[in-house]
Amino acid sequence: MTDVRVVVADDEPLVRRGLRTFIAAEKGLTLVGEARNGPEAVDLIRAERPDLVFLDVQMPELDGFGVLEALEGEPMPAVVFVTAYDEYAIRAFDVHAVDYLLKPFDEDRFRRALGRARSRLGERRGDSLDQRIESVLSELRAREQYADRLLVKSDGRVTVLQVEDVDWIEAADNYARVHTAAGRYLVREPIKTLERKLNPRNFARVHRSAIVNLARVRELQPMFGGEYVIILSTGTKLTLSRGYRDAFRDRLGSEL
Repeated sequence: MTDVRVVVADDEPLVRRGLRTFIAAEKGLTLVGEARNGPEAVDLIRAERPDLVFLDVQMPELDGFGVLEALEGEPMPAVVFVTAYDEYAIRAFDVHAVDYLLKPFDEDRFRRALGRARSRLGERRGDSLDQRIESVLSELRAREQYADRLLVKSDGRVTVLQVEDVDWIEAADNYARVHTAAGRYLVREPIKTLERKLNPRNFARVHRSAIVNLARVRELQPMFGGEYVIILSTGTKLTLSRGYRDAFRDRLGSEL
């Protein structure tokens, strides 16, 4: 059986050394090169055409996602991300069946990631691997378009609200009222404009006049006519109207 040709791309010498040691201990792996930053990684992957890359997410000059974008349209290796990145990105990797090593990692975790990568390499290339990488890139591009914070102007001051702190949002004529544990804030934008700024994985429209943070949904109680009452973790009760029920169900990933 042909050896799996491997590239390591990470700006931390200790991480590269650890990966080098783990790779050397595995039969059927050949380390064909190491890169210390993004541009080096792009050049090395193009020159060596490895089967597998251990790719750091955060590197100087060009990060791991930038490396993949630079290689877009070219034959893609299997990728194991090496990262100290946030949980959202890790979930994205899981959803698209791209493995990761969360720093610091040990040899057992390395072997599990390697096992998944070997299985991936046994699949038909061209379609499955490239499509998974493209899915990750699409996910991350979309993520960059959504707001992490909202700015509320009032009495000559600007209050910065972290989106993750928002419980729900209600329409208030041409404005929107944002509800958080710290209080209520009037945002001088219509609710439709705010909805476009929010990540649909985290927020959902439940009524013509309301958007909820899905992480705050505690309970659903059926009503007549196909409507539901949504009870948030704060105790707030909102109506899930029939027109938004199916989309809300899809966001929750369950049947209603």
